[in-house]
Amino acid sequence: MEKVVLTAAGLYVIVLLRAGGTFTVGWLAGAGVRRGRLAERMSSATFVRAERAIQRWGAPVVAVSFLTVGFQTAANFLAGSMRMPLPRYLPALFVGGACWALVYATVGVGALEVLARLFAERTALGVAVVAALLAAVCGVVVYGRRNAGSAARGGAADEA
Repeated sequence: MEKVVLTAAGLYVIVLLRAGGTFTVGWLAGAGVRRGRLAERMSSATFVRAERAIQRWGAPVVAVSFLTVGFQTAANFLAGSMRMPLPRYLPALFVGGACWALVYATVGVGALEVLARLFAERTALGVAVVAALLAAVCGVVVYGRRNAGSAARGGAADEA
């Protein structure tokens, strides 16, 4: 139990610094970022989705974003660039960061302990499990890119 508490505390500090730093960079960049070299990056689907959600729902979107992958950075950056007031942002940061730290400290550490035990007791099975996980992740990435590519080609065909 002590290991989980220490891990969660360490992860909490990390997420506060990382997400708070991302918010600060967004705040400092402000509206000028939409006119600069980052403008194209910020027009990506993730950023557009995050901006619309923040405009509609505000701070709760920032808090919930900590339970997602990829959306979290966009939400914190955009909250900063949209100049979300600190009295609204900080509670979302503290609550969302705490949830993120607890999930990773319990589920993440637990999964690593299971894998470590598996490698120690049955190395071949451990290697097979890691290889299967990597193959699954690669399959999901390739599938997603193919679908995105075919959707883009379909949209271009519609315009022609």
